Amino acid sequence: QHQRIHSGEKPYKCSECGKAFTHRSNFVLHNRRHTGEKSFVCTECGQVFRHRPGFLRHYVVHSGENPYECLECGKVFKHRSYLMWHQQTHTGEKPYECS
Repeated sequence: QHQRIHSGEKPYKCSECGKAFTHRSNFVLHNRRHTGEKSFVCTECGQVFRHRPGFLRHYVVHSGENPYECLECGKVFKHRSYLMWHQQTHTGEKPYECS
């Protein structure tokens, strides 16, 4: 299977859109776009997710975990992106300009 990466072989082809994949797992995930299948269900609120990463990002809302800590001030966040946004308050960085 690893050899396919080097050979460029993509034996798994989507019959809906023609996109081809090296690995079956990626092909299966891709097919969910066409079928609308969602296989990750939050046991706390019933929200359904198509992909595991989205489900895991959501689940921390219920777990109460705040695993991302600012090393400058100690404030904690549920999501890495929230920490990154917060850190700009310490650096003075302003990524968006008022037009």
